[in-house]
Amino acid sequence: MNFYVLSIVVAAYVLVVAYLGWLGYRRTRSAADYLVGGRQVHPMLMALAYGSTFISTAAIVGFGGVAAMYGLSLLWLVMLNIFFGIFVAFVVFGRATRRMGARLDAHTFPELLGRRFRSRFIQGFSGAVIALLMPLYAAGVMIGGARFLEVQLHLDFNLALFVFSAVVVSYVFFGGLKGVIYTDAFQGGIMFAAMVILLFATYSHLRGFASHRALTELAPLVPAKLAEMGHRGWTAMPEFGSPLWFTVVTTIIMGVGIGVLAQPQLALRFMTVRSSRELYRALIPGSLFILCIPGVAYMVGALSNLYFMKHEGKLAIAMVMDPSGKPNVDKIIPTYIQHAMPEWFGYLFMLALLAAAMSTLSGQFHAIGTSIGRDLYQQALARGRHQERTLPIAKLGVFFGFVLTITLAYRLQPGIIAVATALFFGMCAAVFLPAYVAALFWKRATRAGVTVGMVAGLVVWALWVLFVHERESAALGISQMLFGKPSIAAGTKWTVVDSLIVALPVSVLVTWLVSLVTPPMKAEELDASFGR
Repeated sequence: MNFYVLSIVVAAYVLVVAYLGWLGYRRTRSAADYLVGGRQVHPMLMALAYGSTFISTAAIVGFGGVAAMYGLSLLWLVMLNIFFGIFVAFVVFGRATRRMGARLDAHTFPELLGRRFRSRFIQGFSGAVIALLMPLYAAGVMIGGARFLEVQLHLDFNLALFVFSAVVVSYVFFGGLKGVIYTDAFQGGIMFAAMVILLFATYSHLRGFASHRALTELAPLVPAKLAEMGHRGWTAMPEFGSPLWFTVVTTIIMGVGIGVLAQPQLALRFMTVRSSRELYRALIPGSLFILCIPGVAYMVGALSNLYFMKHEGKLAIAMVMDPSGKPNVDKIIPTYIQHAMPEWFGYLFMLALLAAAMSTLSGQFHAIGTSIGRDLYQQALARGRHQERTLPIAKLGVFFGFVLTITLAYRLQPGIIAVATALFFGMCAAVFLPAYVAALFWKRATRAGVTVGMVAGLVVWALWVLFVHERESAALGISQMLFGKPSIAAGTKWTVVDSLIVALPVSVLVTWLVSLVTPPMKAEELDASFGR
């Protein structure tokens, strides 16, 4: 390892990030600048910031490692991300969000919902959910970056975790959303370049597209435990109806693919542009970014099995066994980079992963901070008072989010990155998606309907996670303590069905039914949100 070259590369990267954070600080003169970038962000910057906030180390390291274990079936997630996360999000949700956000002068996602339905409770409840549960997702992102530093640079995991998360907090704390968007756009460019190089280098190692046929031929080597779960090879979908099929389809593909529509930190990006036309201009760069970053990660993850079999005589999961004999899939992509790629690329990829982690974390910390400062405290608890304290309270919220996130990151188990991501995305779909759709497109939706629907979605999601979905219920241990088994559905396929599949329909149904039996909102309230 050339520490001289490494030091220069890292120093240059940190200086650029610091400069962009300082630029955001210099151009932040009001609460609107800090919260929504002054609503004057260029579409290319918005597209790169949106993509880099959406795609994190969870996608590259976490889901890349999952692809190494489960195969190319994860490419369906890329297709859903492009369709829902870019096309539907920008064209359908983005235009309506930008228009309504400007009419209502909303500065955060919870504030958009709260002002649309004239409810401090909806705004405060949404802010509390984000403040308390987004740190779980942020912790997964933190772990992804730290794992790569641990493998690539042989650094202590705990030290790596703390240092780069502290850097992120610093520029979010001072630069607000402008600092976040400037740094995210720069980091998105690094991520794109690194993943393109990685794809071409991997195909070069494995003789091009013929490697896919060779990967298919590895199917007889699927470990017995995975084969029993329904694994049929790395180029095939799991057996229909098998436990693995439910995991891949309901948790990974649907949970993350649909949940992206209701991500608070992403919806906020739509409020930062000048007009709806800017969103159309961001469609192509946004789609290419999503196709390249997670698409390459999943492809390389699956193909890493072929590389390790050729050079080490082992499958990818056999390369990352921890002392207890369990594979830590979070280490597969870092291990592949260390073995297969030249030293200089290791440095570039390290920057790409740091960029992926920092860009996503910055959006998360900003969302957590503004949810605590503006939505939970200022609007819900202080009932609109202390407007002059918006910035200091939001900054205090950023610090709180940092402390909670890093505490979780130190305590979460190995292999948690993809799980934490899917959990949060599923929660957002169950709690926020019906309310978000109703706010933008259904004038008959009522305050009571949305309130009860959001609470019902959260309760069903939480109960399913605590007592039914075995991956989480077994880890949390509450079901074992109360009922003597890791899941109350033990022995059935319900233990592998994601909470989204149950909680989202319940939330939709409750929102619809309660809205129909409660008085509609007043015409003047609807005119304020939709115009005449």
